[in-house]
Amino acid sequence: MLTTAKLKEIYETDYLEWLSLTITQLKDAQFEQIDREHLLEELEDLGREQRHKVDSYLRQLLIHLLLYAYWQKEKDYCARGWETEIDNFRFELELLLKSKTLYSYFLEEINVIYPRARKQIIKKIELSPDKIPQTCPFSAQQQLDVDFLP
Repeated sequence: MLTTAKLKEIYETDYLEWLSLTITQLKDAQFEQIDREHLLEELEDLGREQRHKVDSYLRQLLIHLLLYAYWQKEKDYCARGWETEIDNFRFELELLLKSKTLYSYFLEEINVIYPRARKQIIKKIELSPDKIPQTCPFSAQQQLDVDFLP
């Protein structure tokens, strides 16, 4: 039997061992021995990580949809690559958005992430800001539709 202090020490020195021990303790219902402080920290971090992934894939998806829709000068050369990237980001989002909580988060974040993606595109393609809509021109359904291209 390991003390909580020893588990905390293991957490600091060998994360994978700590994880393995914690899993064993949970499976064996040894709740009094669990390093609750770090377990809670890890669970909170896991939730943040999942939301961060949604933000990141959504931003990249929007950037590539905007490139596809508005960078006509490069479209002949880059369209296939943009399509591949769009497919990849949709696939990653599809995996994450099986969670109803993350899907709801995705819907809320579109209006937060879109202005950032828009700003990046304006810089990248040196286009007048009035040429790209202020609000996201793609519905959530279109963003996730594997057959949709602007």
